[in-house]
Amino acid sequence: MNAAPDLHTLTGAYAAHALPDEERLAFERHLAQCPACAQEVAEFEATLARLGSAESTHVPPALKSRVLAGIGDVRQLPPVTGPTGRPWRTSYLARQWPKLALAACLALATALGAVAVQQHDQAGRAQAQASRLRAEQAAVASLLTAPDAHTTTTVSGSAVATVVWSTARGQAAFLATGMPVLPQGRTYELWFDDSGTMRPAGLLPTGHGQLLLTGHINGAVGVGVTQEPAGGSARPTGQPLMLLPLT
Repeated sequence: MNAAPDLHTLTGAYAAHALPDEERLAFERHLAQCPACAQEVAEFEATLARLGSAESTHVPPALKSRVLAGIGDVRQLPPVTGPTGRPWRTSYLARQWPKLALAACLALATALGAVAVQQHDQAGRAQAQASRLRAEQAAVASLLTAPDAHTTTTVSGSAVATVVWSTARGQAAFLATGMPVLPQGRTYELWFDDSGTMRPAGLLPTGHGQLLLTGHINGAVGVGVTQEPAGGSARPTGQPLMLLPLT
């Protein structure tokens, strides 16, 4: 028989809606009496919101027009027939109709989007990038649900940056929004701060997004961000633009 989990370790999983119903209800009862967990849940929820907004994109106006124009061609469900005396079937379908209609619209939008991508000259490259982004998001989301996950956030002007890390996993991730757009030939580089010695941890070409940092934490005390030539540098060429502590 499995032992019940320590409720204090479920903050990340709760914020990510990853708990089964029984554990979720038990944690919510605990949450009402634990200010420390309530604060940690709020921080995780803010981080998850930044994770979503960092990779969000606006729907192209042309796609919206195609979806609206195609709704009339979506096949509707046939009338429900069957034995009498079972009115629950009709009421059930009536309740489910908004979901079914939404699913049909989403299916149409997905189909139209797939056609548009396939017609694009660089469809293969776009699909590879989408797969990489999905994998990156999954890795960061998994890190957020680690029992010992922690976050640190800093704000600099319009930029908001967060580091999520797990000492047990030896992993850290960086999330950012609003960082200035860099000139051509420049990139943001992430570093593990080994008590004053900066160790390369990956590149973030744009001023928004998320990155699972390369390498093990190995006792690093912080994560720094610098602006470097495209392709990155072996050592920082300037002072960190941001330095987030892993404490």
